[in-house]
Amino acid sequence: MRVVLAEDLFLLRDGLVRLLQAHGFEIAAAVETGPELAAALAELDPDVAVVDVRLPPTLTDEGLQCALEARRKRPGLPVLVLSQHVEQLYARELLADGTGGVGYLLKDRVFDAEQFVDAVRRVAAGGTAMDPQVIQQLLARRSGDDRPLARLTPREREVLELMAQGRSNAAIAGKLVVTERAIAKHTANIFVKLGLEVSDDDNRRVLAVLAYLDHGR
Repeated sequence: MRVVLAEDLFLLRDGLVRLLQAHGFEIAAAVETGPELAAALAELDPDVAVVDVRLPPTLTDEGLQCALEARRKRPGLPVLVLSQHVEQLYARELLADGTGGVGYLLKDRVFDAEQFVDAVRRVAAGGTAMDPQVIQQLLARRSGDDRPLARLTPREREVLELMAQGRSNAAIAGKLVVTERAIAKHTANIFVKLGLEVSDDDNRRVLAVLAYLDHGR
């Protein structure tokens, strides 16, 4: 699996290169600026891009914008964005085209090698990997006056949070130490209570949940 990596901090970039290589990824390019990223994505046709939001020369959201432009040219290009802080706008922009193959993690997550590598693989496979803190903020913003969300049981809210992170029913069952059948029942109840179309497609249901949580906010 070929990766284009963009990170302006040398030590972190080098660490990510070593980590990904140790887990069987091929690093097609490891760059530090926006223009270098744009060129690498256009020329190398990677299987997945791992991109810092803020890159030189602007150090604003140049990395994100380069990734979005690359996805416009190659719809569905898998992109995992890394950010220092939770910015829900970044998540919305990534999810806007509804095609999946996107992820948004805080940089702290890279220190959990298993979690980070799982996220890269999930995104590369066309799935979605959203940082738990993003989901928690969206849930908190909707929980005050949103009746459908308020109707969820505590267990259903746990399942919803894990579902929105991009986890499959099997992964959620393992995390909560229950049967996969029990999770299937919870997810069906969640979709009914939120007024969403029931779906067995992991990526589509994640996008539906995130669209609901962020709708109109």
